[in-house]
Amino acid sequence: MSNREKVIALLGNVPEYKMGYVLAYVQGLTADEMDETPNAATIAAIKELESGGGEHWTGSTEDLWKHILDEEDE
Repeated sequence: MSNREKVIALLGNVPEYKMGYVLAYVQGLTADEMDETPNAATIAAIKELESGGGEHWTGSTEDLWKHILDEEDE
């Protein structure tokens, strides 16, 4: 039995209330293995900012959220 198979088999014995810990640990272990290639929307946003577009915010975070939520209501 491979280590992967052993881990998967052991997961059946982990109580549900501890699964969050297991998930966080596994996410930490695999974080550097994940593909960090930006998607098309991210690439477009970066290009927009690099070309002088986009919106720069200078207010507080609270005011920014109010602004974002107000735009959604329009």
